[in-house]
Amino acid sequence: MASKASGERVDLPGFFSDLVRCETRLYNALNDRLRERHGIVTSQFEFLRYLRDHPGARVADLAAEFAAGIGAISKGADRLERQGLVVRQPNPLDRRSSLLTLTDDGLRLVNAADGTFTERLTELIAEVLKAHPITGTAQLLSELRSVLERDQIGTPTG
Repeated sequence: MASKASGERVDLPGFFSDLVRCETRLYNALNDRLRERHGIVTSQFEFLRYLRDHPGARVADLAAEFAAGIGAISKGADRLERQGLVVRQPNPLDRRSSLLTLTDDGLRLVNAADGTFTERLTELIAEVLKAHPITGTAQLLSELRSVLERDQIGTPTG
């Protein structure tokens, strides 16, 4: 089924399929490289990077950022805590929650993995970037994400 958008005919189901399959393949390729070089997978890297950039975040903050369930994020935090990469501290504003902070080891790991992540992602998309500027696509996806988040579409319950 084609849809008319901005005067163009667009195969929206095809667009969706391409978008999801690209995301899956990029995610898997990044998983492989991060696991090989740093012993973590992409989801753990994203978790650690978020905590690096948002010190003292709550599990609920990560769940909102990644559109994931609180239980899944809490289990991920438990795993990273057992590995000595994250610590939980009492939340002075809410005794029911805790604040997550990177340990020194967690900070070193995410900083090292950040270079690997960027290097591998660049390798994976470089050929396409030579022929097509990515700025328009990046803007489109950013705006789409903003609308979906604003309207709380696709947000898990629980």
